[in-house]
Amino acid sequence: MKTQSPVALVTGSTSGIGAAIARRLSMEGFSIVLHSRSSAEAGHALARELGSAAYVQADLADDADRVRLIREAIAVWGQLDVLVNNAGISRVIPHADLAAATSDVWQELHEVNVVAPFRLVAEAESALRDAAARGRPGCVVNVSSHAGIRPKGASIPYAATKAALNHVTRLLALSLAPDIRVNAVAPGLVNTPLTATWTQAQQLWKEHAPMRRAASPEDIAQAVALLVASDYVTGEILLLDGGLNLT
Repeated sequence: MKTQSPVALVTGSTSGIGAAIARRLSMEGFSIVLHSRSSAEAGHALARELGSAAYVQADLADDADRVRLIREAIAVWGQLDVLVNNAGISRVIPHADLAAATSDVWQELHEVNVVAPFRLVAEAESALRDAAARGRPGCVVNVSSHAGIRPKGASIPYAATKAALNHVTRLLALSLAPDIRVNAVAPGLVNTPLTATWTQAQQLWKEHAPMRRAASPEDIAQAVALLVASDYVTGEILLLDGGLNLT
């Protein structure tokens, strides 16, 4: 199938931030490839809602699935212009509980949050360079976290993977320019069903962030769309915490 629209693959896009990004890029005129590890029914439903969209199921902890995801995403419309690495996993472990941050936890988080985004970019490199030949640089946006910038986060292993993803973003921006731009967004607290019970964090943002609230998924999607649209920006980590870092 061919399309005259640019094509974006958004990983982890059947709910939350990923779904908001998919909807926003769809509104901006992109054909969308949706992805999740397990929620296939939601993926197919969102694809029907968006119209010019398809869904691919893949487990990003498995390298063969990473390769298959990129190949199937490209096969849908014969091109790939934008890759949004939104999928990630977390584990909530108190920072002082060093024993709970086992080797298995470190390896699990690193594989999905750092290795998988890198491998997806590597597999998509040729298609993203082809996008540049059509007139606009290929584009990668990694969804990181303020925990990769400040000493915060659900756990030390999680925060460390996001710090690593930020550095990978900069390294890839250098390596792939000028044909492919690579940037990241680093959200703080985002209002999703998962964070609805995080009363302490909600209070922190309400009382101390200059914007006096947590982000919505649509706030993050707007920033991703901004980076996708900005053909001169590369190697940036855009902190999206409502100004909490200033306090």
